[in-house]
Amino acid sequence: CVLCGRTDDCTEKYGEKRTYVEYNLTVHYYCLLMSSGIWQRGEEDEGVDGFLITDIRKEVNRAAKLKCNICKKKGASIGCVAPKCKRSYHFPCGLQRECIFQFMEDFRSYCWEHRPVQEFTDKEPRGASQCTICLDLVEHLPVYTVLRSPCCKNAWFHRECLQYQALSAGLFFFRCTVCNNKDKFQKEMLRMGIHIPERDASWELEENAYQDLLHCYQHCDVKRCLCKKGRDYNEPDSKWEIKRCQYCGSRGTHLACSSMRSWEQNWECMECRSIFAKSGKYSKQKKRALATCEKTNGTACILEEPSPKSPRQSSGSPRNFLLQSPKIMCQNLSPCSHRELQASNRVTMSLSPMMSNRNWSLRHSRLREQRREVCNILKELKVQVKTKPTRLNINAENIWSSALKGFRQRIFSPTNTIEVSFSNCKNRSKTNTSAASKHHFFQLLMLHLQNSSLFEGSSGKNLSLDFQALEENLYFEAGKMIAVSLVHGGPSPGFFSKTLFNCLVYGPENVKPALEDVADDDVAQTIKKIKYANSLSNLQATLQDCCEFLAAAGCLRPVTALCDKNMLVNDILICHVIKRVTLPLESFRQGLKTLGVLEKMQMHPDVFSSIMCHKPERLSAKTICDLFTIHSSSDVNKVEGADFWMGYLQDVESGESVVTLEDILLFVTGSCYIPSIGFDPEPTIKFLRIRYPIGNRLLNCLELPITKTYQQFKNKMEFTIRNTLRVERE
Repeated sequence: CVLCGRTDDCTEKYGEKRTYVEYNLTVHYYCLLMSSGIWQRGEEDEGVDGFLITDIRKEVNRAAKLKCNICKKKGASIGCVAPKCKRSYHFPCGLQRECIFQFMEDFRSYCWEHRPVQEFTDKEPRGASQCTICLDLVEHLPVYTVLRSPCCKNAWFHRECLQYQALSAGLFFFRCTVCNNKDKFQKEMLRMGIHIPERDASWELEENAYQDLLHCYQHCDVKRCLCKKGRDYNEPDSKWEIKRCQYCGSRGTHLACSSMRSWEQNWECMECRSIFAKSGKYSKQKKRALATCEKTNGTACILEEPSPKSPRQSSGSPRNFLLQSPKIMCQNLSPCSHRELQASNRVTMSLSPMMSNRNWSLRHSRLREQRREVCNILKELKVQVKTKPTRLNINAENIWSSALKGFRQRIFSPTNTIEVSFSNCKNRSKTNTSAASKHHFFQLLMLHLQNSSLFEGSSGKNLSLDFQALEENLYFEAGKMIAVSLVHGGPSPGFFSKTLFNCLVYGPENVKPALEDVADDDVAQTIKKIKYANSLSNLQATLQDCCEFLAAAGCLRPVTALCDKNMLVNDILICHVIKRVTLPLESFRQGLKTLGVLEKMQMHPDVFSSIMCHKPERLSAKTICDLFTIHSSSDVNKVEGADFWMGYLQDVESGESVVTLEDILLFVTGSCYIPSIGFDPEPTIKFLRIRYPIGNRLLNCLELPITKTYQQFKNKMEFTIRNTLRVERE
């Protein structure tokens, strides 16, 4: 190396040793980085990683005049940066003498006397603990070879172990091995001289490192394999198709070898089943119930009984698992156990009403937290919206037709700012295109969609099958309108059923519908008769009565055991709720992809469920109070004004006022609801010396008068808000 004079080739200690024959130059990478008199003045592909060859020659000449304070030889290119310190040394000599080299910012170097140290308190226990990298003991001493984690109190490491870990993990994966902290840990390690290369982890760079994971396990491991062509034979869509263990995936069975009637049934190997049995996760009652349900043809399994049924997992789905809720789990139980479960729930609720109230409060608290997360996500999507306006002329008497016409016009773009102008067919008058008009338009549009023929059901709605709407591509337009409403400050739908939401997010093949999803009363009664049949003869008679319906649904089949009804009910539900509306569902999904809304739903299903499947909670005094930020000038008694404001909100909430909380919100923002994306700008309050309150909808600012008494404040609020809104309505 032209800088340190050594021939050592140790990448971990000195960096990569590079030789450039055309320049007659060999240099260690770390020697070059830490040299005090050279900088990267070129591009990455010039010279040696941006260090120009001429600059390297000049640095070699400069270092030739300096003697190393450690080995006493010439060529010491690195100097201590501490003020008034004149020590110089070679990079390998500095390592040997325990100097600190900081591989960040200005690439500073500190000699053994001025190097940074970690602070230790006298109260800290002295002793030894295990290094979590090499698992050998490391003593708790303030020495160069030992480093302590800044984020974990009792995490100690060998310096050499940390350096090897950093070189292997790289900048993106190097973090505390105890708590997984990255930012704080890396900052401290860089300060203490650990080099963290700016590259991906070594295991990510290895070619074909994960090739073995792409091969599926295909071998039948049951004790008695029935396949004449051998344990490795696999024929898809037949009884000789190999099913892998749903937990470990490293064991398999032919469907026929474990008496499985279809791929939809899951299977566990003996090893996984024994682990779960020892952990006690499955109660005996659940095992008996599952065993009863799974004996589909009255024959026992040869080796292992099949596991609970679930839809076949799609390889292309982002979520290859079955969404199960208590409601769905109950469908796999017998009618007797289902009734027992209902009775058990009734007893629990009657014995502990305080517990149910607390659960209700926690659930609503969780919903509020999720809606705050949705607000931030939608604000990220709103970055796409440009200032260029697109005007929609909306007929107040026919909201759907005029909205459809506006969304289908050639100049309409969801990334443009939407302005709404209401008109009336009788007098052809138009209102201004204020934010209030846009809020009102989206509110009417969501209300129309909820009650339209595109959806069916009472509270939680699913897609219906409307052939005319399908032909006119209305399902796509409905999805597009919902996506635009969310990003442009409109209300969320809030009427999706859990089944519809899961179909949109996880794909219909991974969803199991419930009886509550059936909107047709006749179909629901037919399914109930089948589900609660208490004998085989009763079941067969019920199937005979509705054979035409079963044939139309593609579910007509011979029934030989009472437990066959469970699979039959599931098939009917899937056919009626999901397969029947496959085309509307796909069209609706394409519409929701507008502005990237569906993609965000799939990335954050839990938080989006809070606005898609749940109506927003009613406005309360606390909600309004938290929504507004209070500002006041120096000569205003802020506390007094805030007290009057809070007292007035309490009166409005308790019904002791002629206005409502929605009226207050409408007066200030032009919207009687809080959009899922929130208000922009955020609502504020100012206490000023004015006669009457003013609602500035452009700034979402409520200017309130300073009064001597609360009654004066209340009278002015009610007079102004009531008359302002009355004039607007007229």
